[in-house]
Parts: sequence; structure tokens; C-alpha cells
Amino acid sequence: MTDQYTLRNPVTMYRDIIPTAQYQEGSGLDRDLDNRADLGEDSYRGSGRLAGRKALITGGDSGIGAATAIAYAREGADVALSYLPEEQADAERIAGLIRDAGRTALLLPGDLTDREYCEGLVRDAFEGLGGLDILVSNGGKQQYCTRVENLPSEQFEETYRTNVFALFWLTRAAVEFLPAGSSIIASSSIQAYKPSAHLLDYASTKSAINAYCKGLAEQLAPRGIRVNVVAPGPVWTPLQTAGGQPTEDLPDFGDDVALGRPGQPAELAPAYVFLASAESSFVIGETLHVNGGMPTP
Repeated sequence: MTDQYTLRNPVTMYRDIIPTAQYQEGSGLDRDLDNRADLGEDSYRGSGRLAGRKALITGGDSGIGAATAIAYAREGADVALSYLPEEQADAERIAGLIRDAGRTALLLPGDLTDREYCEGLVRDAFEGLGGLDILVSNGGKQQYCTRVENLPSEQFEETYRTNVFALFWLTRAAVEFLPAGSSIIASSSIQAYKPSAHLLDYASTKSAINAYCKGLAEQLAPRGIRVNVVAPGPVWTPLQTAGGQPTEDLPDFGDDVALGRPGQPAELAPAYVFLASAESSFVIGETLHVNGGMPTP
């Protein structure tokens, strides 16, 4: 059986997972994708790199967050998942895979735009897992809009509250609980470096995440808490079908990267494992690009 260590041609990998012109209402579900994304559920093999660790992952029900949760559990970590209540079906599936790996899965649904939820989420994860030493701020909002005059102020504000404010609220609450050796990892995007004209609000939040985390990394490093960022390229997740991209453009999604295809969440998870593990003890304030070859500054 192939796993993440198997030598394969990255150009031809995942050619059987073809994005379709599908639209999903709300936040979208992995369960309802026409072509399901690969979360590593059939391939990720752990080696004890996170044994005994305690992780909180936002957006952990599907996409990159779900793949990271599966990988963390198979590496020996207990995992708390944050997600929207409407994503319960996806979250329960991921929780089952975490438990199949012999680890604790804690389900904590709620809305990241709510400051009180974010602050309580950290506390609930700490108490429910019996500790906390990994925070992955991955949950995000992305809705396309092709004309700036049609971009609602409400959408602009909600995108910032989900992607940036929540990161601030979560990290501010987490420092009370995180011991030395802990890791904070945020999800940025290629959009921070190559913004699309139809993703003004989303792209600008991803730049803000980079700057915030680099400053926070400097502040928390003396306490032994490492802060880093992963910047994915185009990755096939339910978010893309739920207004993240124009529906008619989805069949060509990811074609412009050097590998000629979108990434799969399973290809992102190892980066989050590395940044959480002690192997990256001297990596602080880094933005790790996992984007299929898209040039970045």
C-alpha cells in the first residue's frame, strides 16, 4: 500500500480526482463533494512524531484541517476539532478516524466570528484533552466577488473576523495554557503573494496572517512557544465549491500551478506535522509554502 513516503510522480498523482462545476450551499461538506478530496485516510502512516501531544485544530472537519487531524492522531496526538455546527456530519467522520487511531477526539462546534466562542474553545480543548500544546488556526472564510463595488461590507467584515480576528482571539487565549515546546501554526495562502482579483477580502486576510504570525513568533519565542505558518496553493476542498471560486471555473481549478493540478489535503498534512513536531525546534516565524510550484517572493 502506498503512503506519504512512497516515491510517486507528483505530476500524475491524483489525476483521478477531477474538480467539477459543483455548487454547495453554506460552508460545503466533504461528504457531498462530487469528487471527494484525499484526506490521507487511506494512506497516512504515523511514526510517533507527536506521541502524547494535545492539539486543537480549527476547520478540522474537512479539507486541510481534517487531513491534519488524521495525521496528528496517527502520529500519537489527541485532537480537538472546531467547526461550524452545519458541518457536524464531516466532523463525526474525522472524529471516528481519530478514535480508530487510538486517540481522543473532542468535538467543539461553534462560530469563529464569535470572540467568546474562540476564547472558550481554547479552554474547553485544554480541559477536554487534559492539556494543550498544539494550536492550528486553520478555519477560514472565502467567498469570491468579481467587482469591488459589489463586495458587501458584511462579507468583508465576516472574512476578517473568521480569518484574522479568530487567530488573534485564539492565540491570546492559548498562551495561558501552552507550555514551553508548544507550537502555534496558522494557515495563510498563495493568495497572500499572488492575490486573485475576485478574492480581495480573502487575499488581504492571508497577508495579515503572515505579518501577525511573524510578529507573534518573535514575541513568544523567548517563552519556548514556536509560531509558524503554512501557505497552501490551490487545494481541492469543499470551500471551493461553496462560493470560494466561481462554479464555472472549478473544472480548471489548479491548472495554472507548475504541477498542472490542484493539491490534495493529504499533501498538506505533513507540513503541519513537521511544524508541530520537535523536528522543527529551530524553525520560528517561517511561512512554509506548499503550493505545487507557484512562485512566491
